[in-house]
This record gives sequence, structure tokens and C-alpha cells, in this order.
Amino acid sequence: MEYTDEPLPDDLATCHQLIRELLDTLREQLFLNEKLQHQLEKLLRRLYGRKAEKLDPNQLLLFAREILAAAGDDSAAPAVPAASPPAPPSPSATAAEPPAKEGHGRKPLPKGLPRQRVVHDVPPEQLPCPHCGATRCCIGEEVHEQLEFKPACLVVIQHVRPKYACAECEANVVIAERLPEPIEKGLPGPGLLAQVITSKYADHLPLYRQEGIFRRFGVDLPRQTTCDWMRVSAELLEPIWKEMLRLIKLSAVIQTDDTPVNVLGRDPDGTHQGRLWVYLGDRDHPYVVFDYTPDHTGAGPERILTGYRGYLQADAYSGYDGLYTADRGIVEVGCWMHARRKFYEARTSDPARAHQALAWISQLYDVERDAKKAGLDDAARKAYRDQRARPILEAIGRWLETEQPRVLPKSPIGEAIGYARNQWTALNRYLEAGYLEIDNGASERALRPVAVGRNNWLFLGSDRGGRTAAILMSLCATCKHLGVDVLAYLTDVLDRVSTHPASRIRELLPDHWQAIRAGPS
Repeated sequence: MEYTDEPLPDDLATCHQLIRELLDTLREQLFLNEKLQHQLEKLLRRLYGRKAEKLDPNQLLLFAREILAAAGDDSAAPAVPAASPPAPPSPSATAAEPPAKEGHGRKPLPKGLPRQRVVHDVPPEQLPCPHCGATRCCIGEEVHEQLEFKPACLVVIQHVRPKYACAECEANVVIAERLPEPIEKGLPGPGLLAQVITSKYADHLPLYRQEGIFRRFGVDLPRQTTCDWMRVSAELLEPIWKEMLRLIKLSAVIQTDDTPVNVLGRDPDGTHQGRLWVYLGDRDHPYVVFDYTPDHTGAGPERILTGYRGYLQADAYSGYDGLYTADRGIVEVGCWMHARRKFYEARTSDPARAHQALAWISQLYDVERDAKKAGLDDAARKAYRDQRARPILEAIGRWLETEQPRVLPKSPIGEAIGYARNQWTALNRYLEAGYLEIDNGASERALRPVAVGRNNWLFLGSDRGGRTAAILMSLCATCKHLGVDVLAYLTDVLDRVSTHPASRIRELLPDHWQAIRAGPS
């Protein structure tokens, strides 16, 4: 800062104006410093900090006192519900008791695993009785189970087709028809294809690492070859992907989110950024479908959700706005997790307001936690939210309206309040039905494997590769979600899908496949 020795003006009005200008400049500098500090904290947290947005409960209690104290001041904020909220309805009146949690300790090994008996017998010289000399007889045994691992192996299966001909005519040769294969006249069997798919899209193991693993078995499988296998496999499995998407669009509510992926092949200078989108059906259509788009526009969701009518729960990305029209019949449901994140990021620049909002939002999640613990059905869950969550939401709404004029719009707390007010109708919509969730955390969790895999395989080879990844990720993620053995499922389906009737494609969906294998209950 530069200082001068020039005398200050003697005119009082001029001095007052000078002070005002200095105060305006100081206010701008404080705002700029606050904004830069906020950006620095976000950057440091992204690079080095923990991802969980946890707060000290004692800190929330400190600001909760301010919330309660403001109950008598209508201009500041309305009262929040009492600290001891009413208990949820009895679970026996609404749903069965949730199963008791399993205890800690070592769990028994699955009965389906093959057992190999190794008998450690008493030496023959110890069999005679030390008292009478008679030979002791076996009265039982003690069994200790130890889990062992046997390395996987590659097996060459020779499909032999004998030829027959007429010995008299020395002609009329006949041979059995060739069995259908996942890749016609190709090298891999269905089990090998399933292993490569599972390793990459369920276990996040890039193809170049798998190339090294196969080389240890003495087999050279270049990543270009296995990449082609993935493309052909995705083409074979695409009818199942389409059927899952069709059923998802019968859901009462769909959750969606997206994440960026680097893609090669379009720009000569390097990669461009594509997008993987995830769509989750409701409990009656429990499928996870991924879709790939080469850009981040609303064209992808509009294409996928053509014909869908119902609730769509997503973040506030503007690309979804074209879907929320009366003629399309799609109703927006907001995400309190995203709204909470805004206030969490503003907690250092404006701790009083930020923690006040966070305390209220924590109470909303307490309502959800209590309802889940009680095992309420949809109708009882909606009634319980009306009783406990609606007063909290009304309090937050009035507080947002009161505080918005008092904060700078571009400050962290101003952006948090602005986000909540702009999304207010959507953020309240989960009260309309018990099957709606308070946030779309399920879709964010479904994208976590993409983030883990992205750290390993770094980029997709092309836009076509993005389509391949979306189809194969959909099947792997759905199997994981339903508790289906990914490797066993893919091995069986890849062996049959090329000859399976299209009219019975539903039999190959992971949940139907598992039910058929389990047989009648």
C-alpha cells in the first residue's frame, strides 16, 4: 500500500465522503479476501481433506441455541421443533420388525464351498491304552476349517466334431453342427470374457494390467485384443441393457447423476471430456443403467427418459430443466445433500448462518433415520414426515427469505441461500410420497465405482468405448446391487444370449436369472 504525506481536507463533508469511499473499498477487500479464503479451503479440502462432510455435534448445539432463542422474534427465524420430537408410530402397525443385526466375530464359511478333508491321525504307537494295553477306538473327531486359496488357471477346451462318411461311396461326409459361441470362431470362451469384464468393470483392473496377469500364465493376450472382446460382448449384452432401461422407465421415481470421464479419439491434441450418467429405478425395478454422452448437455437425459412419466430426483444441473414440463409429465425432486453441501462449504466464512442451516438440515435427516429405524411403510413414512419434517422445512423457508437480503449474493453463504431458495419447491417435494428420498445419494454412490476405475484406467479409448463401458458397467453394477455373482452371471449369459429368444430376454435380467437358478421356493 502506498502512503502520501498530503494533508487531509479540512472540509467536514469532504472528510465524510472520503471515509465513505474508504469504507466501501475496505468492504470490497474484505469480501474479496473472504471469497479467496473460501476457494482456497475448497481446493485444499479437495486435494488433502477428508470427503465426509462431518461436523462436531457440539458445534451444532451452540448454534441450535440461537435457533431456539430466535423463536420469539418473527423477523429473524421461526421456532424449530422441540428437542425431544414425538416418537415414530409403532413398527408393528406399519411393517414387520427389521431383522436384528448380526453380531461381531468370525462368520461361518459358506456351505457351498468345496471341502477337502485332511486327516491328522494319532501315530500308531499312541493307540494302545496306557493302563490295559487295549487298542483305543475312535469316538469322534475335532474339525477345524481353514480357508485356502488356489490360483486360477487357464484351460484350453477342444471342441471335437468327428466326421463321418460312407465307406462304400467314399462320399456323403457328415459332421455335427458347430455350437454357438460368444465370438464366432473366436478364441475366448464365455468364462474368459466374463473374467475380463468383471476384472475391469467390477474390480477396476485395466486391460493392460490384465495383459500382464495373462502373461504370467504363458498366454499373450494384447490389450487391443481384449478391448475388441469388450466391444463384441457389449453388443451381445445390449438387449439386456435396453430391457433394464425399459423397466426403469416404469418406475414411480428415477434417481440420476453424472460424472466426467476423459476420452481419446476426437481431438488430435489429446483427450476430450465425455460423461457417464447413471439411472436408478425404484424398489420394484431395481436396476442400475449407465449411459455415455460425448458432452455435458441435456440431450443425453432427454434421449434416455423419452416416454417416462414420474418423479426424477437429481441435482440442480440446468440440463435437466427441459424435462420438467407439463407435457412430459416429469416432476422434479430436489436433493438436500447438495443443498447441505453449499452451507457446509460456507461454514468458515459465515459460521453463524451456515451452522444454523446445518442444524436444521441435521434435524431433517434425523427424521429420515428414525423412520428407517422404525421400519415404516410408505404411508406411515409420509405421515411421519408431515408431523416432524414439515415444521422444520417451514422454519427453514422463512429463515431463508429473511436472511437472503442481508447477505451478499456472491458470497459463499449468499450462494448457499440462493441455491436453496431457487430449489425450494423441489427440495420440499419428497414430502409428497413415502417412497421418495430426501436426497439422491444412491445415484452418487452408484457413480463411486466409476471414480475408482477412472483412477486406474485413466481414460476411455473413444466415444464408442464409452458406449461399451456404459453397457458392461450397467450389468456389473446391477449384479452388485442385487447381490448376484457377477462372474457366474456373465459366464452363463454370454454362453446363451446369442441364441436366446428375444421375446424372453427378461429371463436374462440379473434378478430373474438368480430367481430361476434358485428354483421354486
